[in-house]
Amino acid sequence: MPEIDGIDPEVAPSGPGCAECDSAGGWWVHLRRCAQCGHIGCCDTSPAQHASAHAAATGHPFIQSFEPGEDWFFDYRTEQMYEGPALAPPRHHPVEQPVPGPAGRVPSDWQDHVH
Repeated sequence: MPEIDGIDPEVAPSGPGCAECDSAGGWWVHLRRCAQCGHIGCCDTSPAQHASAHAAATGHPFIQSFEPGEDWFFDYRTEQMYEGPALAPPRHHPVEQPVPGPAGRVPSDWQDHVH
């Protein structure tokens, strides 16, 4: 696959969960991985929407799903789904991590807080 500006397949993910939610004690619905720097952020359905905020702040255009069984990319510039190269492992959050997650931090009324 040719090199794609904005995707670095050698960069590992920043961790198993949303970096900002983890540092603040928050929670998420789904996780997204910045394809340029590896930042893990929460999706736009999540209360804090950290993946989109990261893309806006950094100009990094591509995310990939960080969910088990999903390998799609999204380009924030075009708002289109995209196919891209395999990124450095791990390719998803730990399979034992619940969705929404992480365990112990998701409120019982979580559905009232999603976008």
